[in-house]
Amino acid sequence: MSAQPLDLGVIGNCRVAALVNPFGRIVWWCVPRFDGDPVFCNLLSGQQEKGFCEVALEGMVESSSGYRRNTAVIETVLTDGAGNSLRISDFAPRFKQYGRHFRPATIVRRIEPVAGLPRIRLRVRPTHDYGKPCHAIAGSNHIRFVGSGPDPIRLTTDAPLSYVLHESPFVLSRPLHLIFGPDEPLNDAPDEIAPHFLEKTIDYWTDWVRALAIPYEWQQETIRAAITLKLCSFEETGAVVAAHTTSVSEAPGTERNWDYRFCWLRDAYFVIQALNRLGATKTMESYIDYIATIAASDADGLRPLYGIVHDQPTTERIAPELEGFLGQAPVRVGNQAAEQLQNDVYGSVILAVAQSFADQRLPTMGDEGLYRRLEPLGRKAARFAFEPDAGIWEFRGRTRVHTHSVLLCWVACDGLGRIARRIGLAEDARAWAEQADEIRKRLLAEAWNEKRGAFTGHLGGHELDASVLLMAELGLIAADDPRYVSTVETIRRELTVNGQMLRYAVPDDFGLPETAFLVVKFWTIDALAAMGRREEARALFDELLGARNSYGLLSEDLHPVTGQLWGNLPQTYSMAGIVNSAMRLSISWEEGLWLASS
Repeated sequence: MSAQPLDLGVIGNCRVAALVNPFGRIVWWCVPRFDGDPVFCNLLSGQQEKGFCEVALEGMVESSSGYRRNTAVIETVLTDGAGNSLRISDFAPRFKQYGRHFRPATIVRRIEPVAGLPRIRLRVRPTHDYGKPCHAIAGSNHIRFVGSGPDPIRLTTDAPLSYVLHESPFVLSRPLHLIFGPDEPLNDAPDEIAPHFLEKTIDYWTDWVRALAIPYEWQQETIRAAITLKLCSFEETGAVVAAHTTSVSEAPGTERNWDYRFCWLRDAYFVIQALNRLGATKTMESYIDYIATIAASDADGLRPLYGIVHDQPTTERIAPELEGFLGQAPVRVGNQAAEQLQNDVYGSVILAVAQSFADQRLPTMGDEGLYRRLEPLGRKAARFAFEPDAGIWEFRGRTRVHTHSVLLCWVACDGLGRIARRIGLAEDARAWAEQADEIRKRLLAEAWNEKRGAFTGHLGGHELDASVLLMAELGLIAADDPRYVSTVETIRRELTVNGQMLRYAVPDDFGLPETAFLVVKFWTIDALAAMGRREEARALFDELLGARNSYGLLSEDLHPVTGQLWGNLPQTYSMAGIVNSAMRLSISWEEGLWLASS
């Protein structure tokens, strides 16, 4: 096992996404969208050599891989022992065309010689139905990969088809292009389409980044996080996925494997918050449409997660053809958490759309019509605030009145009161404020444990839970309140392992947690900053940035002993943490420019 098994970069276009390793192997790509069948599933194939696309350089001794600056394009250079080298450019086309975004279910590889005459093999081994082999059928300048379903995948290429089919070695003397997508003919030759798509895609991302309101410090880290968060938005419906993968284990030797290719209402809030802070508000605008659709159709209450098409099934099943990440089965498709009761969802939705009522930049701001759509969510939050649920960590074997869930129910009522006041509904504002105050008083009284010197994870309990760190961030309590300060110190003391932080330190459905949950450390950083301990927070932030892989990405978890990343990738919770903490901790542009010139 390599030092960092999740050293992967993501390419995408807000419809499909693929993961690329440092040697230029595509190990993950779902079609025709984020939650589709992984045609390239090598990430989860264990020891089986299937589900990938690779440019294998004979005699390779060196590889270097990274993003082209300010884009979602990955460039990989491979070099052999004789000095021959090649460059691979991987991307998913995304650009404006005919007045709208062009984002096909397509990924493109451009392979070009850099020095000498490198000798390569093109190895293309797609699968279907989560790991079953495809049948290859060659055409004039394409190969159709056919499975049991009705939609084959087509590779259109100017590489010799016989060399691809037989994985035969040949000399790379000119640029070659591989275009993977639906089984449809292309209008032009690959050597015309691919370079054109590449240029247009680079221009798109460069322009998108140029419009971001980034902090003065940690600029490249923030830009990479912002692009990654954008790639997690399914633009067609407005949904935001928690990650692009399924079943990447949270820790070695565990069955903590989950499918994250869905829209968690809680996670989506953190993404929207991060992108809004950078001025990238279109994701919020699309998400509002997605939420309005759900709110109109789910009269019985919100579920914690939905498909990127909201009414599609999320039933959990096991994919038996795949051995799992590093051989750690099971591989799960769907997520049982959709069936859980998680009462924090109401506050998460209202937090995510609240800015639309105040942001004058938006062409269509939140109005009374949207407020009326949100009202039923607030009423449910008030009703369910003190009802037991599965909580933010989605316990499968128990329910409690979780502090975080009550906190977010308070947020829902408090937020609706603020919205009502902004749009001139004074009577509604008073009613919501009264409801919020009732929840707040009871929450502060029953969550506080004098013996622990901390707010605990559930009302009347004694177990610590890092989610209570959000109490000050969300406005329930002042950051300098002695109870909150004591809570932060107690959590840091008792949930820190080798400098990393756990969500909790008691057994759950799968035993004791082994890995640290990365976003918890971001929450701690933000708490310290709010308490006025900025230098301490900055030091922890720099330390946490060091955990990113070589592409600047974070997954969900970090092993506190080995330093390895674990869990699905890229994890929006973690990437949003980079943006939010950088925006909070950075010096201003005025300060930075003054220091640079002095």
